[in-house]
Amino acid sequence: MKNFPLRIGLFGIGLEAYWSQFEGLESRLKGYLGEVADKLEALSPGVVNLGLIDTPEKALEAGHRFRQEDVDIIFLYVTTYALSSTVLPVVKRAKVPVIILNLTPEPAINYAWFNKLNDRTKMTGEWLAYCAACPVPEIASVFKRSGIPFYQVTGMLHNDDIAWKEIREWVAAAKVAHIMYHNRLGLMGNYYGGMLDIYSNLTLHCATFGGHMEIIEVDELSAICQTISDIAIDTRVEYFHEVFDVQEDCSIFELRRAARTSLALDQLVEKHDLGSLAYYHKGTGNLANEDAMSSVILGNSLLTARNIPVAGEYEVKNAQAMKIMDSFGVGGSFTEYYAMDYNDDVVLMGHDGPGHIAIAASKTKVRPLEVYHGKVGNGLSVEMSVQHGPVTLLSVVEKQDGRLMLLFAEGESISGPILEIGNTNSRYKFSIGARKFVEEWNSHGPAHHCAVGVSHIAAKLKKLGALLEIEVVQVC
Repeated sequence: MKNFPLRIGLFGIGLEAYWSQFEGLESRLKGYLGEVADKLEALSPGVVNLGLIDTPEKALEAGHRFRQEDVDIIFLYVTTYALSSTVLPVVKRAKVPVIILNLTPEPAINYAWFNKLNDRTKMTGEWLAYCAACPVPEIASVFKRSGIPFYQVTGMLHNDDIAWKEIREWVAAAKVAHIMYHNRLGLMGNYYGGMLDIYSNLTLHCATFGGHMEIIEVDELSAICQTISDIAIDTRVEYFHEVFDVQEDCSIFELRRAARTSLALDQLVEKHDLGSLAYYHKGTGNLANEDAMSSVILGNSLLTARNIPVAGEYEVKNAQAMKIMDSFGVGGSFTEYYAMDYNDDVVLMGHDGPGHIAIAASKTKVRPLEVYHGKVGNGLSVEMSVQHGPVTLLSVVEKQDGRLMLLFAEGESISGPILEIGNTNSRYKFSIGARKFVEEWNSHGPAHHCAVGVSHIAAKLKKLGALLEIEVVQVC
């Protein structure tokens, strides 16, 4: 990732014939383009600004240049009327998503001032500085006929929060698509046997999101555990007490066991340069593996909090959903339905294993469990609720037609009683009500896990889907 930063391409368009006819028009439009470049640079350093393209010859050169510069997305700023032949060669050669910026410099022409100019040439030149909307249908028609997907932002260059919010969302979505393309997802262990809904087509994920799947043996983690020093373990236990609300009934034996495995996980992640991880392993018949895999929860919670989301039960699709949410900066905690509360019209959701402690409503509790339900072993677990306020649930769904889809819903994490069972647990309310939410969500066939993040990010998820060219469905 450090060697491949996000690269944003930018170019403006105009008509060369205008420059000799209308004094000052070219420099004025270049000034507007410079303002767009500065604003994009503030959102994501590394903007490749190719300036004002006003001939087909320059367009051809620009297309090659964008390929050479390895841009991830292109913003096409329409400054005035321009021929579509100055656009198609750029975008067709670059082969990356394109956003058309139809941004006029001001809300409207000053008609009274304009009509008093008493110089038809000056009046035409002034009008041309405002006619960004003019060539957009021509460009759209050519893109459509060429099979090139495109997206539009229509508004004003200055003082337009609506337009610039859209642009910020496109940049945010491009960043996430870029992160996913370069992400290394570790797969450690094996599936939880019988959970047919979570089995995934790994090739499909690589084809859709990009990235790399690194298959990791549990034995590697177990072996690293044996190399961790007592001093390092003591330091990590102290850190646990800083980060977590460690309950009094947690034994020092279990804390040290979790600390050792946490340190081993850190080494494993660093060795394989992982950006996310999905894991599950019974470890039966192998005491070293069972010991390691029954003590991963605290370490995996720490990893998740520092932007390396970890999904249990080898749930690849949800590891991807968690990475997407985390890359948008809203968290992404592993969750599933727990129960329905019809009195309060809420859905209780949570999961055993690691949680995204960075989005917890309060300091995450650590509790000992005598048994991991449905799994081998016992040890320490985390208990937390997601911050109260707006949330988004996201599921990466593998469809019957062999394609991936993003399914999401916006809701609210609310206060109230939860199940104090040493697992993550939250209460969620939805605008369509608990009954309808559950039925609508289930109707799209997601796996029973999903990722939850704080804040509403519908617009960003829709833009990410557009960039990835996959279906996006919003339940509420």
